[in-house]
Amino acid sequence: MAIHLGRANTVLRWLAPFGLSLAALGTLPAADADLIYVGRVITMTGTETDPRARAEAVAVAGDRIIAVGSRKEVLKHRGKGTRLIELGDKAVLPGFIDAHGHLTATSSTLSLADLSAPPVGEVRSIADLQNTLRRFIAERRLPAGALVIGFGYDDAQLKEKRHPNRDDLDAVSSAHPIMISHVSGHLAATNSAMLKLVGIEASTPDPAGGVIRRRAGSREPDGVLEETAFNAVREKVPPPNLEQSLANLAAAQRYYARMGVTTVQDGALVAPTKALLDEAARRGLLDLDVVTYQLWSPVALKLDKFTSARTYDRGLKHHGIKLILDGSPQGKTAFLSQAYRVPPAGQKKDYSGYPTLPAETVKRVIAEAAAFDIPVLAHANGDAAAEMLIDAVAAAKQKDASIKPDVVMIHAQTVRDDQLDRMASLGMTASFFVGHVFYWGDWHREETLGPVRADRISPTRSALDRKVAFTLHTDTPVVPPNMISTLWSATTRRSRSGDILGPAQRLGTWEALSAITLQAARQSGDESLKGSIEVGKQADLVVLSADPLSSDPENLRDLQVVETLARGRRVWPAP
Repeated sequence: MAIHLGRANTVLRWLAPFGLSLAALGTLPAADADLIYVGRVITMTGTETDPRARAEAVAVAGDRIIAVGSRKEVLKHRGKGTRLIELGDKAVLPGFIDAHGHLTATSSTLSLADLSAPPVGEVRSIADLQNTLRRFIAERRLPAGALVIGFGYDDAQLKEKRHPNRDDLDAVSSAHPIMISHVSGHLAATNSAMLKLVGIEASTPDPAGGVIRRRAGSREPDGVLEETAFNAVREKVPPPNLEQSLANLAAAQRYYARMGVTTVQDGALVAPTKALLDEAARRGLLDLDVVTYQLWSPVALKLDKFTSARTYDRGLKHHGIKLILDGSPQGKTAFLSQAYRVPPAGQKKDYSGYPTLPAETVKRVIAEAAAFDIPVLAHANGDAAAEMLIDAVAAAKQKDASIKPDVVMIHAQTVRDDQLDRMASLGMTASFFVGHVFYWGDWHREETLGPVRADRISPTRSALDRKVAFTLHTDTPVVPPNMISTLWSATTRRSRSGDILGPAQRLGTWEALSAITLQAARQSGDESLKGSIEVGKQADLVVLSADPLSSDPENLRDLQVVETLARGRRVWPAP
């Protein structure tokens, strides 16, 4: 159907000088469609009450949407080879966009020991964790001295309510160096062999932006490493070979596609993972669109050498940079303005976490990025970290009122109303990890924040009321890229125990859908390409088992992804 794409591009070029778009026309010149869906079409255009918000049919030719509207009008594009699908009770929506996650990290976890707690995995206790690691060593036939790497343990869900320590992991094996990363990705537990391998001992000082946890009453490491303290361990983990890495990447894309996701993010890209994605794009192996943000460091990423891509090349767009200002609230390393309700073992009652970057560094990088027109994702979970970021954006604008920093506060778990007011005035975007409400809501209420602050995690309604642009994300591999679950969490705010955590912060279904479609497209500068079902836009579509706008929010998590199209090709179920 190349002729249809050619016609579309010709019309786009003709309309551009007049400030018009294909969406304004409602249909392209008559052409045979490859595919037509007839039934419930939720376009995510305008508002929920806008007549354009729903349509009876949508037609696709090649990788573009060529008609949206009434059944009669759209069926004019039906030809002999057109696949016609009657939706019945099902509904078609724009493909979901996960506004923050880690594609290559997700692909790398496929070769690690899975230590996830229910409902993702089966590890409920330290004994379960130990047995899982023993099976992993036996099944892989790992010889003495081989590294053993696990991912996803969650002290909040373990029966013991603590991190596994070096003694727990020594009981698994003293012959294998072992490192298991916390579900947040911000802490790790290691055994004695791993500590010896990387040279961490009693005399080793805590690095800037990290903590080596110690045995009670001594300087001896207990095996738990926070933030930058386990960088040395990470550096010891060898990547899979290229072909295995590409195979893992393909599997990770299928994982996302199964969830209805058509645009994924790699939100902390480093040199090896950039090379992997570049090679995948070169070979034509990116079935989904991938937008990346490269992890900033003063050595590895010089901003005057970075060029922000505004379009995709074979499915890949290196769009911006990533800053990490603090850690994890569930791991108790996020930087708060008030103390944690229950501090980590060995910390004083006034412990409130810590920043991973100095405030002056954040100010300098935000100002430089704005000057070079580089979009920034900034990880800030705690409200003290949020204050550092907001101050940095304000300082950049005060220095040069003509610049418009493109800054997204990632996670923003504990951002306050006064801070949201400032974010609105500065044009900042918030991206909320609203799945925290389910996965760690009870933990935040009882352990980390207490009832009052826990009610305000991921304050989506406060952001909406203040007209702060916001999106929703999964932070995969922290949790699965289940956008249906994200939708359910945003609209019900149910925790694991069934508690409604902060009912005043609940969103309506349309508002939550917008945050994983059109608003998410705007976050990465893609609103003219995707995020809504409009003529001329990329044919990124998801078919759901029922109409989410007609469903009770409590039942939204029962929705199933029936089919996913990315760039007009079916990517789920696998063709």
